[in-house]
Amino acid sequence: MSLLLGGVSRAFGGVRAVDDASFSVADGEVHGLIGPNGAGKTTLLNLVSGLLRPTGGKIELDGRRIDGLPPNRVAALGVARTYQNIRLFGGLSAADNVVVGQHLRRNAPVWRRLLLLPSARNEERAAREAAEAGLARVGMRERALTRAFNLSYGEQRRVEIARALAAQPRLVLLDEPTAGMNPNEAAAVARLVREVANEGRAVLLIEHNVRLVMELCDRVTVLNFGKVIARGTPVEIGKDPAVIAAYLGESQ
Repeated sequence: MSLLLGGVSRAFGGVRAVDDASFSVADGEVHGLIGPNGAGKTTLLNLVSGLLRPTGGKIELDGRRIDGLPPNRVAALGVARTYQNIRLFGGLSAADNVVVGQHLRRNAPVWRRLLLLPSARNEERAAREAAEAGLARVGMRERALTRAFNLSYGEQRRVEIARALAAQPRLVLLDEPTAGMNPNEAAAVARLVREVANEGRAVLLIEHNVRLVMELCDRVTVLNFGKVIARGTPVEIGKDPAVIAAYLGESQ
């Protein structure tokens, strides 16, 4: 078992953005997290990645408590993520943004890089090659030298996914990875996510494209007003009356 949430809550004043949420994400699994706007989905990802601390409950990664750790420690344990609001370095190229995602895997100290010693140069060369391979994986090799602020919204999304995967994480948190993409681009990202899971990584995915979630995910958890109202396979979720009423719509 990769990720386990047990009774996780997060309150902002009198508002409980996440309320006693419990579910798990296994290695090799794509786990969808869906719900209406304001249901607490992104807050939950912020809790898992260490940007926020829960006011109750526990979060474990492979049996180790991570809910009290800062984001850099959580990342060092093998958790990588993308964001609902894209957070690329606009002035850097697509390739350089992906290189940044490798920082936890770099061994040469800063002074070796500043002096351009052979070991640092070799590591930098390897990092660039890995970044280009990562961009190729998301269909962005030809845009490797383009500055991030000159990329389309969908292209920036793909670069952000490549940057997250550059850390070779054990758990990948994806916050609306296909937002702003056309159907072909979204389908390509879905295939990539499945490949990532097939490599043995756990994937927790927030996505408003319900059809994509139902086709891609192994299991789905549904949030509404911070509470888990359903957990199960896509088929089970699609038939759940509480989900239909709260999220999918009465006509589904």
